[in-house]
Order: sequence, then C-alpha cells, then structure tokens
Amino acid sequence: MLRAVTRVFPAPSAPRARRVLAALLAGAGASLLLACAGVRGPAAEGAGAAAERPAAPPEYDYLVGRQLELDGHLDEALAAYQRALAKDPDSALLNRTVAELLARQGNTDEALTLAERAHQIEPDNSELRVFLGTLYRLRKDLASAEKVLQGPDGKPLDSDAALLLYGLYSDAGQPERALEIAKWMVRSDPTNLRSYFALSRAYERLERPKDAERALRTALAQNPQSLAVYSALARTRRQRGDREGEIAIYREVLAFQPHNHPTLAALADAQIAMERWPEARKTLEEIERYYPDDLRSVVRLGYLDLEQKNYDAAAARFERALQSNPEQHEVAYLLGLVKRRAGDLDGAVALFERVPPEHERYLDARLQIAGIYEHKRDYARALAEAEAMRARSPSRQLDLYSASLRAKAGDFDGAVSFLRGLLDASPGDEELLYNLGVIHGEAGHPPEALSYMQQVLEKNPNHPGALNYVGYSLAENGADLDRAEKMISKALEQRPDDGYITDSLGWVYYMRARPLVQGGHVDAGRALLERAIRELEKAAELTGGDPVISEHLGDAYLLLEDRQRALSFYEEAVNLEPREGEQPKLREKLERLRRELAPQ
Repeated sequence: MLRAVTRVFPAPSAPRARRVLAALLAGAGASLLLACAGVRGPAAEGAGAAAERPAAPPEYDYLVGRQLELDGHLDEALAAYQRALAKDPDSALLNRTVAELLARQGNTDEALTLAERAHQIEPDNSELRVFLGTLYRLRKDLASAEKVLQGPDGKPLDSDAALLLYGLYSDAGQPERALEIAKWMVRSDPTNLRSYFALSRAYERLERPKDAERALRTALAQNPQSLAVYSALARTRRQRGDREGEIAIYREVLAFQPHNHPTLAALADAQIAMERWPEARKTLEEIERYYPDDLRSVVRLGYLDLEQKNYDAAAARFERALQSNPEQHEVAYLLGLVKRRAGDLDGAVALFERVPPEHERYLDARLQIAGIYEHKRDYARALAEAEAMRARSPSRQLDLYSASLRAKAGDFDGAVSFLRGLLDASPGDEELLYNLGVIHGEAGHPPEALSYMQQVLEKNPNHPGALNYVGYSLAENGADLDRAEKMISKALEQRPDDGYITDSLGWVYYMRARPLVQGGHVDAGRALLERAIRELEKAAELTGGDPVISEHLGDAYLLLEDRQRALSFYEEAVNLEPREGEQPKLREKLERLRRELAPQ
C-alpha cells in the first residue's frame, strides 16, 4: 500500500524527479525493474495501453504516471494514476496525486472528494491539509478551509497555511482578520519577507499607508538591499498618488546599485507620468548607454524626440532599432511618423507598408498612408485605402473619412448620397449632420453647410464642431462678432486644446481689431491684435503648423504694420501647402508684400 512514501514525491522539478524515479526503480526489485524497462518508450510517446500492466502492483502505475506527467502527457498520466488508485484506494498519496492532477485540469469537485479522502487517511499531514485548504478556497468555503488550516489552538498549522488563510480572509473582505494572520506570520518567522509583504498589504487594505510602509521598512532593516522590498515600497507610494515619493525610493536603490536596469526603467516611467521630460530623457539615455539592447527605452527616447520635433534624432534612434530588430513593426510605424512629419512622404509610405495585416498598428499605418495620399491630393488612392480599411474593420470614423475623401475625389453627389443613406438608417444623428455640413462647406455651398450646422445645434447646443463652424463663418463675414465669440468660446470650453477652435477665437479678435485700426483707434485695435496673435500662436503650436493659421498670423502682423514678420508667415503658409479653397488670396498677398519690401 502506497502510504509511507507520501512525502517522497512533493512535485519535484523534472531533473530531480527523474533522479528520484531512477532510485526507486533501482530498489524496486528485479521484476519491477524489468516491467518498467519497457515504460520509457511508450510513456514518452503517450502510448497508454502499451504501458498498462493489470497484474503489476500500484507502484508500477504510479511511476508510469509520474513519467508521463513529466513528459507533459497529462491525460495519460491521470489514467495511470487512476489505475494505481483502483488497485490501492486507501493510499493517501494516490488520492492526493489524482486530486492534484484533476484540480490542474479544472475538475475541482472530484479533486475535492479525493483530497478529503486523503485527509481522512492522513489527518496530520500538513502539506495535504494546505492542498485541501486551497481547494476549499476555490470553492469559497471559508469555514472548511479554516478547519483544515488551523490547529487545535486556532492558530495556523504553519507558514504555508497562514499565507493561505491570509488570502482567504482578504478574498472574503475581512481585512482585520487578514491583518491578524499577517502579524502571526511575522511573529512566527520574522526573517521571512513574504510575512512582511502580507502585513504591508493588510495595512493597505485597511487604508493605513504609514503602517504599510513601516512594515516594509522593518523588512528592509533585515534585508537592506532587497530589490523586492524596494519595489513594494515604490508600489505603495505610487498607489497613493505619491509619485515624488516613488521616485525617492528609486533614488535609494540607485544609491547602492547605480545602474540597476529595472529601477532605471521604473524611474523613467514615473518621470514620464509626471511630464518631467528633461529628467525622463536623462534616465532613458542612461539606460540606452548601459543597456543598448533595451528596445523599449530606445523607442521611448525616439518618441520624446518626435514629440519635441527633433526629427533627425528620432529618425536616427528608430533606424538603429529597426536595423537590429527588423521585425519590430511598432518601430517601423513610429519611424514612418517621423518621416511624415519631417516631410519625407515617400519614405513614410514605405515604412507604413512594412506593417503586416496581423499587427495591431496595421489599421493606423494604412490610415497614415491614406492621409499622405490625401495630402498629395491623390484622393482616389486615399479613398481606396480608406475603403479597404472600412471593409476590413468597419467603423463610424472610417465611414465619415471615406465620405470626405469621396467628395474631395470629385464625387460630391456620391459622398452626400452615402451620408444620407447612413442618416436614413440613423435619423437625427448629429455627427452625420455635422459631416454633411462640412462636405457642403468644402464644396463651396455655405447656405447648405450652415443649414446642417443649425440642425446639429438644435439637437445638441453644445456641439463644439458646429459651434466653431458657425462662429468662424460669422467671423469671416465680420457679422455679429459678439455671437461669434460666444459660440467659439463655448466650443473652446469643451476642447481647450483644439488648435483650430483656438485659431477661430484669434480670428474673432483680429476681425474686431481691423475696423478699429482702420478707423484710427490704433491703441484699442492694437490691444485686440495682441490678443489675436497670442491665440493664433497657440493655435499654431497646438496643430503643429497649419497654412490657414500661418496666413492669419501674417494678416495680424500686417495690420500691426510689422511687414517683415507678416511676410515670413505668408511664406510659411505657402510652404505648408495652402488649401486653395480656403486661401484664394494668399499668394497674391505674398507677392504684393514682397514687392513692397523689395529694395528700391
């Protein structure tokens, strides 16, 4: 009967388990050794029937099962263990072994029955009781778990039982009882770090952060350079929103391990979260210097370069990373963004084309390609890209984009018909009405465009896009500037970082200033122009550069009689490839100003 060897097989590692098996086989007797001599081949191949020996003792089936389990054939292993159990149903070891494998396969009900049977056979086996307690935890049976995990004095059997009880009380929403168990763990084994981790988490759940940190500091006093404790300390501060405190913890680690890689990476994360860009860059550059193969940090540095418009540096980093990691399609996508923003549109398309269909960036990459074709006024190819993506991954965003491109490609009626069809399926949809207004506006149909925008505002008086459209239209015509300013300001309250709405507000100030300056009220007009320029410069920064905004800045400086700066902004607008429909007089203004400023 397999009873006395319960502790011989504590689920060892594969190499150690094979050594144990070899020792058992060597001492099992000539007949068993000969019987098992044929096990290795069939067992390794999962050949269950060939390994069966109905007349063999249960030890044979157990060893066959163990070998199959080590080789990853769990179903065949379970069958072998069950054959052994059928031969020796009173073996605690076999009941527990079958229970453990059943539990691994998700059959907790049958596993529990067998584990309880094993416990009846060996009631004092603490390892078995912890396993049984684990099954009770899965069943959320706290009372039964307590019964097997505690001794007669009500205390945990050992540290493993205590840790399981701690988890049970935490799961059950009983933090005070979890705290008592954690304190018991610390008292019974004051050198065990997991006891302090449990104590700290218990205090956290009770919203006692100072006590939680004190517990970790006590652990740190015994293990002064434990990175695990420092990591837990940093986590507690981060969870409290104390990012400065978190950074201070990382500094403590770096004081004794100056270039510790995980700590530097975590420090960079915290600095980025706090938008401390120079410090984050310094940390990431240190990682890059000492750990050049850390692709994530290199990419983040490149992204910082990109955001700061340092395109050459960003491109250099991404190109190095891509050269070493050609299958890193995220890097190819980011390098494509750099190329696009730097004006290398063909290079950008080539990089976006590298992103394969199965990659998460594929849709973004194809939309970037569509945007490049749109920028080049190759609307047919842009539309083909958008339609392909719409077929692959339908969305409202792609519906609206395709309609816009259809109109730009010359099929205005088709675009309107497409949007009207969507509107028939979703009557009163404010986004569809808004986009119908935009398409009519771009086609040079202002009355129809404003009519759609008014319909949007009737349904949603706070729609920022419609408010801005109507407000800007009023400002362009110099009509009802009070109403225009109110509408645009209302839109800006909802989208304070929208560069185009900010441009509209700046344009209202310009239109207010123009009649004052032209009428001789220079001081009042200048004050409004200065406000206009502040808003327009902010708009240019928010959008990253736009030809209409640059022209507006040129107009403002021209009204201030700063002709040289006006000229520079008109030239900038032309270099940004102006939208002819919106800027019909830009080139005329530029040439006139050039003639005025030309040396006589």
